[in-house]
Amino acid sequence: MRKNHAVLAAAMIVGALLACNLPANSPSQQSPDAILTAAALTVEAQLSASGTPTIPPADTATPAPAANTPTFTAVPSATLPPVPAATATSSCDKALFIMDVSYPDNTVVPAGTAFTKTWRLQNTGSCSWTPSYALVFVSGNSMNGPTAQALSGNVNPGQTVDISADLQAPSDNGTYTGNWGLRNASGVIFSHFYVLIKVNSVVSGGPFKVSHVSFTVSGSCPNFHIVVAITTNGAGTVNYHRVWNDGGTDTSPGTLTFGSASTQSVSYDTYFGGAHSSGWMDIYIDSPNHQELGRANYSCP
Repeated sequence: MRKNHAVLAAAMIVGALLACNLPANSPSQQSPDAILTAAALTVEAQLSASGTPTIPPADTATPAPAANTPTFTAVPSATLPPVPAATATSSCDKALFIMDVSYPDNTVVPAGTAFTKTWRLQNTGSCSWTPSYALVFVSGNSMNGPTAQALSGNVNPGQTVDISADLQAPSDNGTYTGNWGLRNASGVIFSHFYVLIKVNSVVSGGPFKVSHVSFTVSGSCPNFHIVVAITTNGAGTVNYHRVWNDGGTDTSPGTLTFGSASTQSVSYDTYFGGAHSSGWMDIYIDSPNHQELGRANYSCP
């Protein structure tokens, strides 16, 4: 039906043009039917040759864009800045290890001997440590220490605290490490530290000697109290003197007499007022060992 309409329309247009261009009284003027027939045949021939009318159907024509229609240019996604991922941060529970107050690394402890390990820590977080916080054993050798031990009081941000665990050296010679930590009220362990000792069995009936020296440091800057525990493997006399980190030594060496294998303690009050610094005190056994055994560490924040 579209083809017949197109032929008829073209024939009418051609007829109109011919009617306008031919003189009214021309002797060669053809009849209107002849003109229409010729025009129709011409258009029919063109349609047959091309198969496509030169005028598109009215219902398939693309409408012209409306006036003032805005246009948009797409922006490639690669040109857009990336969105940074959110990072969760927390400054509530944080701790700084300050020093080993007693039994520094590689201290020699007689097999099976009970001892108290003390660490000094500083609360560098924004939350107070309460008795709901605890010292907990994490891994390694527990040395018969507690699984968990609640803190005895509050430690506010910026404060330092000495935290201790009562332990016992294993019965076999060797090097042993126990890893410990602080656990908050929610059960999260947020700080890690350790104890490292060397176990040395005392042979019964061997030469008299000092088998172990341990230190306990208490107090705070600038006044510290130090307790020194000296253990022997039998009866005899021990001579010793102190040595400090600045090179100073005792002018009056100490003497202890043992009636059997046992432990004796001596204590000292030490003034150390160096701000933002640390110091130490060693015990040197003049006899019978002729060696330095153990060290007491202290610091001023």
